[in-house]
Amino acid sequence: MKTALFFTTLAILAFLSSCSSSIHRTSLIEANIVNEGKFSSVKQRGHYSYWSDRVSNAALRITINLSDQTAYFYCGGEKVGQSRVATGKEGHSTPPGSFTISEKVVDKRSTLYGRIYDAEGSLKIADADTRRHTVPEGGKFIGCPMPYWMRLTESGIGMHVGPIPNPGSPASHGCIRLPREMARSLFEKAPVGTKVTIVH
Repeated sequence: MKTALFFTTLAILAFLSSCSSSIHRTSLIEANIVNEGKFSSVKQRGHYSYWSDRVSNAALRITINLSDQTAYFYCGGEKVGQSRVATGKEGHSTPPGSFTISEKVVDKRSTLYGRIYDAEGSLKIADADTRRHTVPEGGKFIGCPMPYWMRLTESGIGMHVGPIPNPGSPASHGCIRLPREMARSLFEKAPVGTKVTIVH
């Protein structure tokens, strides 16, 4: 009797643990891109960020929605994908408007935000802004990595790989952060001149 009760308890615990899952599936580590000829509504529900590789002669265009922190990708009038993003937090808002990708750099580092170290190599300022903080004599500034950089404004707003710590909420210094694999795919598919619209 005790043995049967023991195995029943184990089975219930295993079942409960298998039912637990994260609400937000997209992260910097797991981009959850779906590559398929046709969209599957089942797969879309399980993968917030996805991309369809259906062939189209229409130019790619991108809409960034600040309200739902999502990028939407279109070819002509057809939606071909979407992605979680993290845009500018309070005090560093991402500007709405119409833009074009004007520059692409695979391995870029920020010239504004990063870390400042002293001459001995000790970290002095973890969230440094070169406009407000100075590098001590003999020290150095190391800009934050921004892989797959796609510039939108002359003032330094662009799209790139970056953490999305709280999906659905702004988190950046103004740029549009994307999960790594989605940023890499977008970098490959979006040439300089691609239209990007940022809306509320």
